[in-house]
Amino acid sequence: MNDSGQGAGDAAQRKDVRRNQQTLLDAAAAVFVTSGVEAPVRDIAAKAGVGMGTVYRHFPTRADLVIAVYRHQIEACAEAGPTLLAAGQAPHRALAQWMDLFVDFLVTKHGLASVLQTGNTGFEALHAYFLDRLLPVCTQLIDAATAAGEIRSDVTAYQLMRGVGNLCISAESDPRYDARLLVGILVEGLRSPH
Repeated sequence: MNDSGQGAGDAAQRKDVRRNQQTLLDAAAAVFVTSGVEAPVRDIAAKAGVGMGTVYRHFPTRADLVIAVYRHQIEACAEAGPTLLAAGQAPHRALAQWMDLFVDFLVTKHGLASVLQTGNTGFEALHAYFLDRLLPVCTQLIDAATAAGEIRSDVTAYQLMRGVGNLCISAESDPRYDARLLVGILVEGLRSPH
């Protein structure tokens, strides 16, 4: 077999590996939402339609899987901000939609709290990664809405994200509490008085 044939085969194999990994991350995220980060690996494998060996081949430890899921979700949330702004809707509306995504992320992320206590350095880096990726996106959304005169100018991305985070604490464990409703009220309250 010549080198060019092997290179094409390697590229196809890498693409399959990335697709399998993406499927596993999406399945794990869905299982974490319903069952928490301690959910059995067999549940994640079943949701992804793969064997348990495939899960362990991609993610040898639960910590590896948890970190990968949350990094993947952070990236999806980060990429959504500019996409929402580019869609041509009002910046305040884009901010509100992004906050919905952020709430979904935070509600699933709170299951991570107990696992974070393990002292795994990957988990320590995850919080910094979260801030590094999401603060600039929130800032961009706030700046666009402020420049359009749609929201008040005295709220920072950090303040808003922290406030939303506080509203999401324990939201996943209390069916009587709807964090999304309160976050919606908060985001609506950012509107500039005219």
